Amino acid sequence: MKKISLILALALSVSMLASCGERKDAVTDADGNIVLTVGNWPAKEGAALDTKEEQKKLFEEKYSNIKINPDTWAFDIQTYYPKAAAGLIPNVYSCYFTEGEKIIRGGYAKEMTEIMNKLGYADKLNPKLMSICSANDKIYYVPENCYSLGIAYNTKLFEDAGLVNADGTPKVPATWDELVDFAKIINEKTGAAGFAIPTSNNAGGWLFTPIAWSFGTKFMEQGSDDKWQATFASEECASALEFIKDLKWKHNVFPSNILIDNGEYQKMFATGQLAMILASPDITVQVSQYEMDKNDIGMFPVPAGPSKRVTLVGGKIFTVSNNSTDEQLDAAFKWFEYQGISPFLTDTVKASQQKEIELALSENRAVGLQRLQSWTNDSEVVQNYNNLVTEKANVDLAHFKLFNESLTDTSIELQPEEPVFCQDLYSILDDCLQAVLNDKNADCKEILKTASDKFQTDHLNTYEAAK
Repeated sequence: MKKISLILALALSVSMLASCGERKDAVTDADGNIVLTVGNWPAKEGAALDTKEEQKKLFEEKYSNIKINPDTWAFDIQTYYPKAAAGLIPNVYSCYFTEGEKIIRGGYAKEMTEIMNKLGYADKLNPKLMSICSANDKIYYVPENCYSLGIAYNTKLFEDAGLVNADGTPKVPATWDELVDFAKIINEKTGAAGFAIPTSNNAGGWLFTPIAWSFGTKFMEQGSDDKWQATFASEECASALEFIKDLKWKHNVFPSNILIDNGEYQKMFATGQLAMILASPDITVQVSQYEMDKNDIGMFPVPAGPSKRVTLVGGKIFTVSNNSTDEQLDAAFKWFEYQGISPFLTDTVKASQQKEIELALSENRAVGLQRLQSWTNDSEVVQNYNNLVTEKANVDLAHFKLFNESLTDTSIELQPEEPVFCQDLYSILDDCLQAVLNDKNADCKEILKTASDKFQTDHLNTYEAAK
């Protein structure tokens, strides 16, 4: 409570000294050039800074009337609102998906609808991300990068368990109930744990949320007074927690060690001890340190729950500060395109995508898995990337076919992380997971009631008090 109150007190005191949103840095330089202040600039000497400085040099050569003003500030909640109130936020900066709605409500994001339409960005924006990038039918953000979760599975364990189709490709479950059936068969036939999620270091709570959403859980709701209320002491969340509990005590498919962090989780998968895990497409990179055979990695969409089929989406979005001029907004989009943050294929982006695929091949990692993209599949930048993945694939593409297709499946909802105190929520949910996996007689409803009350008192009420 003290921390958030202090942050908002600082914002208030600063705003008393400066009119809200008044720009405190230059709009033009002495020669009349447009000055664009760009945040997230590397602060330390090294390859990242060298690359940015080279990009700045070449960009300014191409656009002689625009000068980039580097700013090493990067979004964090402790400094954002005081700086925003004082008009000291860079013209261009990025933040996480979870922060977008709050920034719009605060009036600190400049609307981009007109320029997005004019430049052809709006029609190419992935419709599955539109709700994250907009509010009230107005666009405020350009996606920087994004990911969605799926189920990574060990194809060898599936084959050893006889879970294969007539053509030799693995069968995959479409619902959580079917996943349990698959997990039991794998455990019986191979001895490997069929499925698990982590339970420590916030990783368990993070991965539990999309499972709970699919059971109909709402973790928190905001009232008309802006106050937040914990809402997960519910039948829906109890059913989801019961599902996790049954993995161990009823179905016996969970590993014997229930205290798993994300690193151990990935290691167990990579070493053949665990058949299925919730993961992002980056799993192909993360398990490479354990020398997992790339041909043993597959991925399919998150299964459907009793309420809906939903997966967690994460990533970062670029925005332009509300007090930027229209000339600075135009300069920002020139910078976006030069950086490759656009649906259009530039030489820079083409070279970057080629380098990414070549690096994966050189490290003998699986190439064939696509990823959630900021833009539609018919945009130049996505077409080029997907064509590269297909052309350079070094594994059986059938292992990733369903996940790749799911990236444009509108029946699968994308939901960002919870809007406030999500890391604190994850920690509390970790405790819930450990409680039901340690005690076969644990009462899921009572555990969630205690957890919900704690989350409300220790966290959500501090937000209300600070407001």
